[in-house]
Amino acid sequence: MIDFTKKAGFNLIRRHRAERRFQWTGRGAIAISLLFLLFMVGSILRDASGVIRQTQIALVVDLSVENIDPADPASASYGGLVKSSLRNMFPDVTDRKDKKRLYNLASPEASFEIARMVKENPELLGTTQTLWVTASDDLDLYIRGKVDVSLPERQRRISDAQIAWVDVLQSSGNIQRIANWMFLTNGDSREPEIAGILSALVGSAYSLAVCFALAFPIGIGAAIYLEEFAPANRLSDLIEVNINNLAAVPSIVFGLLGLSIFLGYMGLPRSSPLVGGMVLALMTLPTMIIAARASLQSVPPSFREGALALGASPVQAVFHHVFPVALPGMLTGAIIGMAQALGETAPLLMIGMVAFIVDIPDSILEPATALPVQIFLWADSPERAFTEKTAAAIIVLLIFLILMNLIAILLRRKLETRF
Repeated sequence: MIDFTKKAGFNLIRRHRAERRFQWTGRGAIAISLLFLLFMVGSILRDASGVIRQTQIALVVDLSVENIDPADPASASYGGLVKSSLRNMFPDVTDRKDKKRLYNLASPEASFEIARMVKENPELLGTTQTLWVTASDDLDLYIRGKVDVSLPERQRRISDAQIAWVDVLQSSGNIQRIANWMFLTNGDSREPEIAGILSALVGSAYSLAVCFALAFPIGIGAAIYLEEFAPANRLSDLIEVNINNLAAVPSIVFGLLGLSIFLGYMGLPRSSPLVGGMVLALMTLPTMIIAARASLQSVPPSFREGALALGASPVQAVFHHVFPVALPGMLTGAIIGMAQALGETAPLLMIGMVAFIVDIPDSILEPATALPVQIFLWADSPERAFTEKTAAAIIVLLIFLILMNLIAILLRRKLETRF
């Protein structure tokens, strides 16, 4: 006879083994995912570490009246003062090609930095001062050990003569490393040592403000109407299906829509945060409507029924009783949609926000770029120093995305009503 007890025990052991294998498979998948995440974040942090500090070089600059007219300091040749200072530090350099290499030790921004110093401190006029200016990106890479000096000279961005000059400057204390605040306070630049993300951050902030101002009220209003007041007919079903389909449409399609309507038909300013925010609002609307409807559906029917039983109108029942309870979920969906919009690049490229923008935009009508577009531009640059700028900008973007998601979680926990 068959021992059913023994067979059942064997099957139970086999099922437990299968369950343990499934659990360990899940744990292994999570571990592998975390390893890939740590590797990615670690690689970005490693590349971004070079942006934390920047290299400066000390120049002895002659600010006497022979070089600068006290009545019109802005007309002075500050670039010539930088070159003259470098020549005085290395008087043996006489060859034209070597002089050009010598001048390349300082950033092209050095002349503008000296001009700003003179403008902010007029008492410098008529004196000879030792001023610290930004070094070139090639010098900075060499100071940080990012240049392989074992390679032949023609395969390096910095020559043997420049290395010798830098060593002399280091030994004399004319080179220093300081905190790189320019990365957060400057706009974009062709020179990686002075390029910053402030213009991109301001452009993203303006675009998100326009996006939220348009998408949130329209999305919430549409969700309330469809969920609470729209009749159950084919038209409502068609609208609901289209909203769900729009949430899956590639973002570049919304960029093409903005290009043809907002720029081509309406004639709005190209590359402006106004157009960028409108395109992002179109892209975010389906997500906000779906999240808002889900929040309204989560409210127990007793809220509506109780309000109606006490004599409230349908509109009062919705806006006085249902809407306040559903608001935390709506805000969460809105913030998540805004976080998605913050990281979008394709629709902004289509409306021209890929332009090279140096100045900080003062309004939503001025040309601007956005943080993800800035990352795209820097990643496409051949300069090695821009690789570090790209990694640092990615870290900044990730920080903002994490903060927005954290705010969404905190708002939901603080405002939600538990039943």
